[in-house]
Amino acid sequence: MRLEIVALCNLPEVHPGDDLASLIRGAAAAIDSSVIVDVAQKIVSKSEGAIVDLRTIQPSALARSWAAEWNKDARLIELILSQSRRIVKMDRGVIISETQHGFVCANAGVDQSNVPGDDFATVLPIDSDASARRIHAGLGCGAVIVTDTFGRPWREGLVDVAIGVAGLDPLDDHRGRADLHGRTLASTIIAIADQLAAAAGLVMKKDAGCPVALIRGFEWQPTAEGSARALLRKPEQDLFR
Repeated sequence: MRLEIVALCNLPEVHPGDDLASLIRGAAAAIDSSVIVDVAQKIVSKSEGAIVDLRTIQPSALARSWAAEWNKDARLIELILSQSRRIVKMDRGVIISETQHGFVCANAGVDQSNVPGDDFATVLPIDSDASARRIHAGLGCGAVIVTDTFGRPWREGLVDVAIGVAGLDPLDDHRGRADLHGRTLASTIIAIADQLAAAAGLVMKKDAGCPVALIRGFEWQPTAEGSARALLRKPEQDLFR
């Protein structure tokens, strides 16, 4: 297998109401059903108007107390709390929470990078799968993955993962297959959407304005049922919840 991953670095600044599919098609030489398009969450949020003016937020007592202790913006802390279904950990100035979507990540996905000014922040799309489906339909490509940058337990560094999927099954279940020595695999399930997101992240440089990547050469079975929610581990199967 030979993969080709090409970043699109010539998109214009994205604003609320922009049609991302049109912008991507205008920046790409050719997109067809063999192409997987990875799109950074930040431009999806911007296009959908998921931008919050922090000046409109009245911080709670908890947000003010936490912000004062760790030298944070209380308005930003309140926004993080409001975007959280559950707080997993608040310690040493770091908030790990479960978002309304079920993602467990730092700051509930609230982010101020690549947003002009100190009084604005983006939040995650309301439904990242629906966002992926709209872009997929507009582009006519093989699949779309909406990516975001997450930290990882037990390991340093950040990687891009899939938070929205359209056109492919995010998991490749190897259970029941035989390995090269004939042993039956019992627990191997490959998160191919996350692998593709991480691979695209190598060229989607955060400081270079490259929020989209085109992947060619990957073989998969197209589906209309793809959803990033399949990547969320059920609480009863989670040893750390």
